[in-house]
Amino acid sequence: MRAQRVTALVTKELKKLVREPANLFMALIFPIVMTVAFGAAFGGLGSGSMDATYTVGIVDLDASANPVWAEAFREGISDTGVLIVREYGENETAHADLLQGKINAFVILPEDFGDSVDSFLAHPADPALWINSTLGLAVDQGSMIIGAVVPPLIQQVLAVTLFGEQALTLALPLSIAAPTQVTSSHLSQFDYMAPGLFAFSAIFITMLVAQAFSTEREQGLLRRISMTPTSSSEVIVSQVISNMITGATQTAIVYLFSGLMGFRSQATVAGIAYAFVIILFLVLCNVGFGLITASLVKSSGAATGLSFLFILPQMFLGTFVPNTGGIGRFVPSYYVTDALTSLFLRGAPLSSPVILMDLLVVAVVGVVTMVVGIVVFQRFGGD
Repeated sequence: MRAQRVTALVTKELKKLVREPANLFMALIFPIVMTVAFGAAFGGLGSGSMDATYTVGIVDLDASANPVWAEAFREGISDTGVLIVREYGENETAHADLLQGKINAFVILPEDFGDSVDSFLAHPADPALWINSTLGLAVDQGSMIIGAVVPPLIQQVLAVTLFGEQALTLALPLSIAAPTQVTSSHLSQFDYMAPGLFAFSAIFITMLVAQAFSTEREQGLLRRISMTPTSSSEVIVSQVISNMITGATQTAIVYLFSGLMGFRSQATVAGIAYAFVIILFLVLCNVGFGLITASLVKSSGAATGLSFLFILPQMFLGTFVPNTGGIGRFVPSYYVTDALTSLFLRGAPLSSPVILMDLLVVAVVGVVTMVVGIVVFQRFGGD
């Protein structure tokens, strides 16, 4: 195998991609149109409207002998008609949900919450006998409405818990700490769909490869190449390299336009590089599917139709379309979407076992599919 011949064939394939409008659309224009369309349809540009109610998490650390006051405080929050209570057992979980926009604020009840209330009720006029304590409060700093509404409501609920009615007092044993301002990342439906867009664009490589080999066979180009010193392996390698370049370009296009539509990835630079690697393995897999498709048909038109036998399952089971019963695990695009979801939405580390398993599965399937595609094409599709 000579690198000069492979380079010449790769250049030929890339020039053909740019010069033929249909291929140019599928490879480069389609990812742009798809990303912008989904972004506009599913909230990539919209900021959304503020709901009339706000979800407040309660982290109950009260270890006093009388837990009735913590329960009264929770009921007081629900009775506001504006705040919805969500229970948490620890601060870290509530903080994580606030960061993800699942709740709007959370309150931490201290260990001596009940004791403090009891001390006040036993000696309301003698502050020296009170057990003073402080409630923790964290709110989403990304919303001026939440920052203005939630703290006063929590203060009012605390007063109701102590007095049994809406009342304000200048001296109380319980106080609320200055709200911690936390930036909440509110995810739109487009954010959840964005990882699947990368796999969605890559699976159409199957059609491009099937059409390319079918067309060149129809035109007699493959037969003429076989009469030159160029080997079939050089032809296959040139197709793999040219489609790898196309796949990397598609990934960059989708990432760029997803960002323009409002998507914000939580991945590090290494995570983004990982995304490119796993998508390139998916491209390798679909090059193999394209070779198999070209081996089974006699015309480029038939290649286009038959290629959807491989495209549709990956599209509907392995991208952003929900599937049931785990059937999506039978298509390689599922593992790409799963890995990118962990990287882009959860900010998971590259050492995560789930991500490593996704990479392993796509890599193995890609190599096996490519080998099968080469064998099948050499046996049935070369003429």
